[in-house]
Amino acid sequence: MCGPIAFVLPVNKKSKVQTFFGTFLYHTGRILSYGLIGFLFGLLGKGLYLAGFQQRLSILIGLIMILVVLVPTNLLNRYHFTKPLYRAVGVVKSKLGLYLNKSSFKALFSIGFFNGFLPCGLVYMALLGAISSGNETDGAIYMAAFGLGTIPLMTGAVYLGNFLKISVRNKIQKAIPIFVFIIGVLFIIRGMGLGIPYISPSDTQLLISSDPNSCLTE
Repeated sequence: MCGPIAFVLPVNKKSKVQTFFGTFLYHTGRILSYGLIGFLFGLLGKGLYLAGFQQRLSILIGLIMILVVLVPTNLLNRYHFTKPLYRAVGVVKSKLGLYLNKSSFKALFSIGFFNGFLPCGLVYMALLGAISSGNETDGAIYMAAFGLGTIPLMTGAVYLGNFLKISVRNKIQKAIPIFVFIIGVLFIIRGMGLGIPYISPSDTQLLISSDPNSCLTE
């Protein structure tokens, strides 16, 4: 859903300065909403981390990512996993429809903010990563970093609009599942606790890194 919104973003393309500033506000709104969502999901992950499930959670999240890529979409849709979200999404869409008809800087910021709450497969995958971060601060940073990573393509969509060839869009769409699969594998390796710093830390390494007083007790 994010691409089509970026294509029709009501920026003043006659002025390069206004186009740049309007696009900047749009991205700022998106990153803010991603950060807020990441904060909430990071809190959820913190509860699981304190319960001692961090590494198991990382493996589970990795498996979910891989399954989402491998399982056909029509099979997932058959069970209506996202049905409880429909009403909330309807509210977000109505807000977006209201602001898309305006061209003020406030409207552009609001479009970006509400855009962050729209259902999106990549956002769902990023949220799984936010949960595995282990705390609310890292969850917020993780999602904000995700938002920053989407800026180049989303900015291209704003500037190029309908000039972007369908074949290019299709190639990008086909590449997304590959990256999700790779990230899923990395989450599984991380949860296996192979003792590889930063990539697959062991239980002991995680305990030391999470306890600021551990070096004092040695």
